Amino acid sequence: MAKDHFIVPTGVMETAIAVRFGAGSGSANQWSIGTELNKAVKLVGESRYDLAVAGNEIEGFVVSVEDGTSNGYSVGSMVDEGTAFVVADGLQATPGTGVIAIGDYVVAGTVTAKGTALTSFAKVCKATAAGNTLNFKWRVVSLGTVGTGAVGTTIVISRVA
Repeated sequence: MAKDHFIVPTGVMETAIAVRFGAGSGSANQWSIGTELNKAVKLVGESRYDLAVAGNEIEGFVVSVEDGTSNGYSVGSMVDEGTAFVVADGLQATPGTGVIAIGDYVVAGTVTAKGTALTSFAKVCKATAAGNTLNFKWRVVSLGTVGTGAVGTTIVISRVA
């Protein structure tokens, strides 16, 4: 029987958290909504998140960046729960190879550099660590319309409490 229903995010349905963004203060570290939207982030300082790098646990996703700054830091909002579209990027030990399955826990995959907009969704890899050792758990809940979890396919992840 053909699949006729998939879990899909319907937009930001979770409460966004106002935070500072970036590796530091100053113009070289400023973010833009046009280039940082929907990227995975991690906590790096007092009330401040920066882009996750490959292999990092995902603490949330960017949902807005304001034009103004606060003490030289970019400001905006992130969500740290709910569901999100992402792109399968294989295994944590070998990004770009391997398959992700339903129920697998994921970490940040190959990243898109600061200042460069995503062409699709953030990439994730199957986590090497067991789910009970991760501090920030995101789990695959749908393999999407392709249904394989192969590298480059769009899948859906959900935050596990």
